[in-house]
Amino acid sequence: MIELVLVRHGQSAWNLENKFTGWKDVDLSDQGREEARRAGRLIKEGGFLFDRAYCSMLKRAIRTLWIALDELDQMWLPITPTWILNERHYGGLTGLDKKEAVKVHGEEQVKIWRRSFSTPPPQLPPTHPDHPCSDRRYAKLDPKLLPGGESLEDTCRRVVPFFEKTIQPLLAQKERMIIAAHGNSLRALVMHLDKMSEDEIAEFNIPTGFPLVYRFDDALRPIDRRYLGDASEVRAAIEGVKAQTGKKKN
Repeated sequence: MIELVLVRHGQSAWNLENKFTGWKDVDLSDQGREEARRAGRLIKEGGFLFDRAYCSMLKRAIRTLWIALDELDQMWLPITPTWILNERHYGGLTGLDKKEAVKVHGEEQVKIWRRSFSTPPPQLPPTHPDHPCSDRRYAKLDPKLLPGGESLEDTCRRVVPFFEKTIQPLLAQKERMIIAAHGNSLRALVMHLDKMSEDEIAEFNIPTGFPLVYRFDDALRPIDRRYLGDASEVRAAIEGVKAQTGKKKN
């Protein structure tokens, strides 16, 4: 059996404040740390053992992985952080409250920026403090690779080749892996694995802190995917993601 475990990081401080986060390096909230512990417990209950781990270069994903591996007593695993698994860059939306963005730009425009496949948000210039050119962790990368704003299509262009060139060969060798990343970098991977259309991925949401497990056949074709955890809790968490740009309650 070939399996791959994907984990969207636990709730971050800006998830809690309902802000567009993207590449901004925001840490987990207290709830997010508990979600990471829950992810670790669920993985442990499922009897999963790993040979290596991957994560993004953003602390909310890194810390989620650390906490989950601590729960698993597998902190000794080799961990590879990579910018390729970062969240998609939200450009000029970075730091904006999602519901306030709807008030300013309109629900339809914000939905296009959030959920359309190919329309990126407003771009940040390389001189902007939120552009990754200003972040020393990316200093060794070609500046042409660093985005000032990305669509899901842009995110797919980096995530899918990484999966095909790096992760697939390891899966073929029966290596057991866990990946801790973000809503959109994981959606890009799900879209690729499940051959989803642009319309299908627009409505697909991944909740924080519930591990998503893929099983593959020997030809590395996905057999199925499932969330670990109580089904009703997973559904509620997915609905919470959908409601992030909804109207505020009185």
